[in-house]
Amino acid sequence: MGSAIHSIHHGCALYVHVRAPHGDRPPQSTSRELRRTMRTQASAKHHPHDDAPDTAEAFRKLTTLPPGPERDALRERIVEAWLPMAERLAGRFRSRGESYEDLRQVAALGLVKAVDRYDPERGNAFESYAVPTVTGEIKRHFRDHMWTLHVPRRVQDLRNRVRFATQDLSQTISGRRPTVAEIAAHANMSEEDVQVGLEALESFTALSLDAELPGSEDGYSLSDALGAPDPALDTVVDREAVKPRLAALPERERAILYMRFFGDMTQSRIAEQLGISQMHVSRLISRCCDRLRDQVMQDAGGPSD
Repeated sequence: MGSAIHSIHHGCALYVHVRAPHGDRPPQSTSRELRRTMRTQASAKHHPHDDAPDTAEAFRKLTTLPPGPERDALRERIVEAWLPMAERLAGRFRSRGESYEDLRQVAALGLVKAVDRYDPERGNAFESYAVPTVTGEIKRHFRDHMWTLHVPRRVQDLRNRVRFATQDLSQTISGRRPTVAEIAAHANMSEEDVQVGLEALESFTALSLDAELPGSEDGYSLSDALGAPDPALDTVVDREAVKPRLAALPERERAILYMRFFGDMTQSRIAEQLGISQMHVSRLISRCCDRLRDQVMQDAGGPSD
C-alpha cells in the first residue's frame, strides 16, 4: 500500500514537469487537486494582506457580548490585530502633502469604524469590508481637511479624474503633457470639466507670498507684485467735498490757501508777496479753513464743531 501511494505521488510530480508519453495521464481527480493547490499557492503569494489575522471567532464572540470591560478589551485586541493592514493602506497615500503619522491616525480611525460596523452574520470576510472603509476614511480626510480653501465635492472629483487620466496618458505620451482633448477622451469627460479639474490641480494648496516666482533670478516673490493701500485715497472724498467751496471763496483767500497748502510757502512769504502782515495772513487762513469745514460738515449732515 505504501509503495502504491509513493508511485502515485512520483507520477504526479513527473506530470507537472514532463507530459507522460503515449497519452498516459494521472487520474483526473489528482490533476484537479494539483491545479487547485498551485492556484492557492499562487494567490497566497500575491495576496496584498497575506498576514491577515484570523479574527472570525473573535468577531462572532464580540456580537454576543454586552457593553462592558470584556467587550471593550476584545474590541481593542481585534483593532490591534488589524492595525498593520490599516498602516499599509495609509502608506499608499504618502507624498500627497500629508504626514505619514497623520495618515496612520486617520487609517486607525477608519479601522475602528470598520470593527464597530462589521456584521459577521452577513458572511463576508472582515478584510473585504475593512479595506474600503479605511480607504474611504483616508480619502475623506484629504477631501475635508487638506484643501486650503473649501472646494465643492464635484470639483474635487473632477480633479481626481483629471489627475488619474494624466498619469495614465503620461506613460504612453513622451516629451509633452497630455492635451485637454486627450484627457477628455481618455477620462470620458467634457473639455470644460477637464479645464475645471486642471485648475483644481493647482488649487490644492495655497502659494506662499514669500515663494520665489518661476523664472525669477533676483529673488522676486509674489508679495513684491502685490499693491499696497494708497494713502491718497483717504483724501479723495474730502477733496471732492471741499472743491466747490474753494471755488466760491474770494480770489485773495483762494490765492492764500493755494500758496500755503499747494505752494508750501510760509505765512511770512505770503504776507510779503501780498503786502500785508503775517498776522493778517494767519487770521485769513484760520477763518477760511473754519468756514470750509463748517460748510462741508453741514452738507454731510454732521456736527460742525
